[in-house]
Amino acid sequence: MNLNGFACHYLDEGNGDPVIMLHGNPTWSFFFRELVKSLSPAYRVLAPDHIGCGLSAKPPATRYGYRLKDRVDDLARFIDQLNLDSRITLVMHDWGGMIGMAWAIDHFERVGRIILLNTASFFPPAGKQLPRRLQLIRNMKYFAPLAVLGLNLFAVGAVYMAPYRPLSTDIRTGYLAPYNRPANRIATLKFVQDIPLVESDPSYATVSRVQVNLHRLSGKPVLICWGGRDFVFDRDYLTEWRRRFPHAQVHLFDDAGHYVLEDASDRIIPLVRSFLQKNPV
Repeated sequence: MNLNGFACHYLDEGNGDPVIMLHGNPTWSFFFRELVKSLSPAYRVLAPDHIGCGLSAKPPATRYGYRLKDRVDDLARFIDQLNLDSRITLVMHDWGGMIGMAWAIDHFERVGRIILLNTASFFPPAGKQLPRRLQLIRNMKYFAPLAVLGLNLFAVGAVYMAPYRPLSTDIRTGYLAPYNRPANRIATLKFVQDIPLVESDPSYATVSRVQVNLHRLSGKPVLICWGGRDFVFDRDYLTEWRRRFPHAQVHLFDDAGHYVLEDASDRIIPLVRSFLQKNPV
């Protein structure tokens, strides 16, 4: 699909009520592969690769903004071009949660159900700081391009650190395939550099707006499946989600990490299917 001049690759599997899956960084639609296969016999499952990620176009930063607002605008264009006539179920992981909820608060009447997988749509809970490794990439002007673009340390590190249990060689290869050369790794760097922490950061206002408007979605059915071994989105983030959506159906997996679908897809998929069946749109 053409999104404002850039090619957006996406999976479009099955028929029925639309389920849109939004990945984070440094993953791509590959993250949702087992969930897509399971749901597509009964639903129309759509999983876009954000610009710069997966099999989508990877423009240089001189041609694409790589800010949160750009991502939200892309999602709006993506959904508009699909011409969907049913309410949408959003499945969101990592930075996909911020992108998806930023769209959802302005289109809450189009949202049917919400599924959250180790993500956030608010600033870090009180007293929390970014993990040291993210701080280095975000703040070190000269180190970050060398480490992320040159050595691919962010994506490579993630396939070893984000799951709780080791991934097979084939699955690691799948995650890393789109980021096979420095020019293809720009999004993995820009996602981290765009994390807003202070008001002067370009995406601070967007996150602030999402955070104060999440209540607009409080009437939607919410399922939360959470990896308890996540070193970024830890249990404090889950506590904040529980506070904001006390009606949510919550499942905590103590033996799963940030890549929760890699560690616990066999348990999460039945929960997702049951949740969708019990909460028709």
